[in-house]
Amino acid sequence: MELFDSHCHLDFPVFDTDREAILNHCRKIGIRGIIVPGVNRAGWSNLLAICSRYKDLLYPAIGLHPLFLAQHKESDLPELASRIRKNRPVAVGEIGLDYYLPECNHAQQQACFEAQLDIAEQTNLPVILHVRKAHDIVLSTLRRRHVKGGVAHAFSGSLQQAEQYLELNIKLGFGGAITHPRAHRLRRLVKQLPLEAMILETDAPDMAPANHHGERNLPSYLPGILNTLAELRDEKPETIAAQTTANTMELFAIDPGGGTSR
Repeated sequence: MELFDSHCHLDFPVFDTDREAILNHCRKIGIRGIIVPGVNRAGWSNLLAICSRYKDLLYPAIGLHPLFLAQHKESDLPELASRIRKNRPVAVGEIGLDYYLPECNHAQQQACFEAQLDIAEQTNLPVILHVRKAHDIVLSTLRRRHVKGGVAHAFSGSLQQAEQYLELNIKLGFGGAITHPRAHRLRRLVKQLPLEAMILETDAPDMAPANHHGERNLPSYLPGILNTLAELRDEKPETIAAQTTANTMELFAIDPGGGTSR
């Protein structure tokens, strides 16, 4: 049984002391791949170097995260396009809109988001979307674009919004949040969606599952997320693992033999 973690920030400094041990454990428990999304220009070089060092398991994506807006400069956008053409990551991301914090500048976020969608279209890459309190705006934006596809990571919207993403070839990422018993709406949602719509993620080091609440999240917790999803859907873990792994590899054009098919 193979699993794929579609969203894990293994380049973050919190993993510097034990990254190799974590990855060795992931290999032993059947995790065949991990996508590492970038959040700002300052981190891209380190992210790409780490993914190159562990290229049997790690696949890079790079982008400008909306919550790091204060760190982004206009010159980051041509640099993003240049890095993508040179390094060919599997996606543009993590990008999107985050209206959760009241002080966020909606116009600046939108401009940065649209500029990165331009790059995704020009390079024919999928996108990894970060969306909080802004699903309808993101959906409206995507309808005007010609993005190849992507994922709405850590999805927590409605069934109607989920269906609209799927119409745009955007899959839905689910992680530790579904393990929390009080997440009634989200747990109901994952029972209603087709397996073809879903991919698994941890978002480590954040978003830890319920049984590790308050701790550093790890990609090795992915089997626990799988088992929760299997219980909620009353399906075999093997069935869900096979389909979600296939979904991830198809979305990001990852060759089953290793590497990418780009």
